[in-house]
Amino acid sequence: MKVILKETLESLGIIGSEVKVADGYARNYLLPQGKAVEDTPQNRKKLEQEKAKFDIQIAKERDIANQMAERLSGVECKIAVKVSDEDSLYGSVTISEIIEALKAQDIEVEKRMVLLADPIKAIGTYKVPIRVYKNVEPEITVEVVPE
Repeated sequence: MKVILKETLESLGIIGSEVKVADGYARNYLLPQGKAVEDTPQNRKKLEQEKAKFDIQIAKERDIANQMAERLSGVECKIAVKVSDEDSLYGSVTISEIIEALKAQDIEVEKRMVLLADPIKAIGTYKVPIRVYKNVEPEITVEVVPE
C-alpha cells in the first residue's frame, strides 16, 4: 500500500514523502496513529498545498539535528568497569551504559540513536556514532577504564 508520511519516521522516510509499506503496517499502525495518510489523488493534492509547511518543518528538524551534532562531536565519556587481573572485563559496556554516561554530562539521547554494533568487551578508547538525523551521525569517544 502506498502512503504519504505526515511525520518523519526514521525507518521509512521524511515528512511528505510517498512510501510503499505492507498493507497491515499501514492499516494497523501508520493510519490509526496519524503518522501517514493513504496515497490518493485527494491526499496528494492536499500534500501539494501543505508542501511549504513540510519544507519548513524539515528545515527545523535539520537545524535541530545539526545543533545536536555540533554538541555531540568531540564529546568524551569515561566508563569505569570491573576488570580481572588480566585486564579483561567481567561483563561488557552496552548502549545503556553509554546513555547513562552521556546523561551525566546533560546530553539526552535515545537508545535507538546509539549505533553500537556489538557491546564493548575490552579496555580502550572507542568511537561510537550517534544517529541524530538521517545522514547526520557525529561520533563520540567512549573510554573504557578499569574501576
